[in-house]
Amino acid sequence: MRQNGKNVSPMSNEGRNAYVVRHITESLLALLEKKSMGEISVSELCGNAGVGRASFYRNFNSMEDILKGYVNQLFDGWKRDWEANNSLPLSAGIGMIFGHFEEHEAFYRLLNERGLIYLLKDVILDILELKADLPKDQAYAKAFVAYSLYGWIEVWFQRGMQESAEEMKQLFQMQGL
Repeated sequence: MRQNGKNVSPMSNEGRNAYVVRHITESLLALLEKKSMGEISVSELCGNAGVGRASFYRNFNSMEDILKGYVNQLFDGWKRDWEANNSLPLSAGIGMIFGHFEEHEAFYRLLNERGLIYLLKDVILDILELKADLPKDQAYAKAFVAYSLYGWIEVWFQRGMQESAEEMKQLFQMQGL
């Protein structure tokens, strides 16, 4: 059985690391409610989380890494749903992505308010499995969809997520994508 923060002994290294990661993540999200990323120091972050600075550097290279890890954690459920239904058309996947953003709206609004939406780009590229070694027709087709989708997501957040996930899916379909 793979261990996670909920099923490991608090005395194990993995248990301690899960504790540290969870508390640092929660601390960063709480601090981002009040100030920008540039205004948050590692010392303040760790003090707020109740962990030492060494714990931060053992688990992360930067504060952005904390958010990237959290975004990936949030997207894990979406990825499982997509893999279970990967025979669905792309438009269904697009609807699922926008539905994911609606489900976690408060977090993504915070990313937008703090100018951190760019952190989603790598997740989108990963979801669409955009790799440089793909045959050129697949690489460019996937790049077109990935960067189009990322642009749509960014504009949607900037517009205050006015449209529903279903409306976004329909708008995407109308583009012939």
